[in-house]
Amino acid sequence: MRSDNESTVSEFILLGLPFPAGDQGMYFALFLTMYLTTVLGNLLIILLIRLDSHLHTPMYFFLSHLAFTDISFSSATAPKMLTNMLTHNNFISYAGCVSQVYFFTFLGSTDSFLLTSMAYDRYVAICHPLHYTVIMSQSLCDLLVVMSWTLSLANALIHTLLLACLSHFRNNTIPHYFCDLSALLKLSSSDTTVNEMAILLLGTVVITLPFICILLSYGHIGVTILKAPSIKGICKALSTCGSHLCVVSLYYGAIIGLYLVPSYNNTNDKNAILSVMYGLVTPMLNPFIYSLRNRDMKGALRYILSRTK
Repeated sequence: MRSDNESTVSEFILLGLPFPAGDQGMYFALFLTMYLTTVLGNLLIILLIRLDSHLHTPMYFFLSHLAFTDISFSSATAPKMLTNMLTHNNFISYAGCVSQVYFFTFLGSTDSFLLTSMAYDRYVAICHPLHYTVIMSQSLCDLLVVMSWTLSLANALIHTLLLACLSHFRNNTIPHYFCDLSALLKLSSSDTTVNEMAILLLGTVVITLPFICILLSYGHIGVTILKAPSIKGICKALSTCGSHLCVVSLYYGAIIGLYLVPSYNNTNDKNAILSVMYGLVTPMLNPFIYSLRNRDMKGALRYILSRTK
């Protein structure tokens, strides 16, 4: 960096997670295990859905895309964090930092839209079971996935281009383990009004509206169950929606804690830890949730293992 107050940067320094320096080796092993579990677990989900014809349904079609997105989402930040912890070199180039912002925003937004598509699928399955195959056609499923990826790409591209317009920064030290967009805006000495407006407006489209759609879907599901209450119906609804509800709770719970709590409680350490929940823990838990709570996935795994033997 130049020494003047408003300077351009060629690289940033990532301060990493707020852990004692003497414990870096232990946390490196922990996060490496989490990342490998995320990759292998979600790859297993994709493989099972691909190989078992019983899982060629809309719900598992969306789940396979969610698993792929989770692998990519964790890979946007975890490898760099692990490299920094191993080499004790916390520098990241300007281009690498902007790339992290783009992929983290892109894949996080895709997760939100895919979870919404899965909620709509559960709504149709429970509230309109006789018309399920007609409504949830392959063409509609393809359209929902294409829209999820396209809208997310556009959202990430807008944020990245606006970030690239900020040419001056007060310093190059980011109190985070990756290049977080909000942290970069705080460092900028340029006018960030447009960036902040974009975060507010696009955040409504990417996070708030999908979350409202999920709540409405499960509201209708709840009303449908209460119209004809029975132990069998409730158990069927829980088995059908339980896994998805767990993932939604983890995903949006982390976002609410990270972005929607009062700003005076948002310390840098807290933001970094919540980002780990959002970017590493949730993608890692998804395979466990869908395999342990889902009878079809467990059946597919037993079938593949028996066929292998």
